[in-house]
Amino acid sequence: MERVSPGEAVSAGISLKIAVASGKGGTGKTLVSTNLFSTLLVAEHQGSLVDCDAEAPNDFLFFKGEAAGSFEVTQMVPVIDTDRCTYCGRCRDDCHYNAIFILPSVPMIRVMEELCHGCGACTVACQEGAITEKEVSLGRVSHLAVDAFHRLTEARMNEGVYSPVPVIKAAIREAGHTGITLLDAPPGTSCPFIQTVSRADYVVLVTEPTPFGLSDLRQSVETLKTIGKPCGVVVNRAGLGNREVYDYLTAEQIPLLMEIPFDRELAALYARGMVAASVDLSWREQFTQLLNNILTHYGNSHYQW
Repeated sequence: MERVSPGEAVSAGISLKIAVASGKGGTGKTLVSTNLFSTLLVAEHQGSLVDCDAEAPNDFLFFKGEAAGSFEVTQMVPVIDTDRCTYCGRCRDDCHYNAIFILPSVPMIRVMEELCHGCGACTVACQEGAITEKEVSLGRVSHLAVDAFHRLTEARMNEGVYSPVPVIKAAIREAGHTGITLLDAPPGTSCPFIQTVSRADYVVLVTEPTPFGLSDLRQSVETLKTIGKPCGVVVNRAGLGNREVYDYLTAEQIPLLMEIPFDRELAALYARGMVAASVDLSWREQFTQLLNNILTHYGNSHYQW
């Protein structure tokens, strides 16, 4: 793929979802996500940033704009009429998530809403018409319009909800399919991570040159291999540790997209809620180059799993 600028990419009609992820929190994925989004702002073409870290979203803190609407994410869960229930256990047997508990000898039946996935299998299984459904709130998706061409979308789950996945799915769906969409993924390699990166065309893994950084990077790469997603790596705090991360990238033929030095000034800007690419021309150029590198490598296939 010929190297193009972010603005040229969007003008050419490219629709691309880029997930920025890491094996653990604190590695720098939000730093990379917000600075990449800042380069899209300069490009003055349509793009968006989706904060998929629904348990602790914070991308809204770095940008000013106007609230552009929000909506509640809900799910249907079963309600059991104990007067009609015969405690036969069909609903429990058909529930793949073990969300229904029955003690026929008491008798007692209970729906554990925190385990329910809202699939409706129990309702179909019940032959007595004892199961109806109610709507419960899982979280909220909110939009912030930075300008006419750029929007932030935030997924935020409610406290006590078993999983942020339904809220993350709703946020990504709302982001649409126009221009370049950045997905600031949840940390780790569990279900929220997988549900985010599985909806991306390309994944940027942010790591650091330390033994912990390498261990988490390996887990992330193996997960992406399993679901067949191409990736590249940004090394944050470069110069802090050793060369093992770089040796691993060479051995696995994974592109090194960018190195971010262990820089006190950059950390100070981030701590003040400022995006380096929006206030410093040098950082803007570096993150624009990162986006160009992503666009270039996305067009190549030799490293894809």
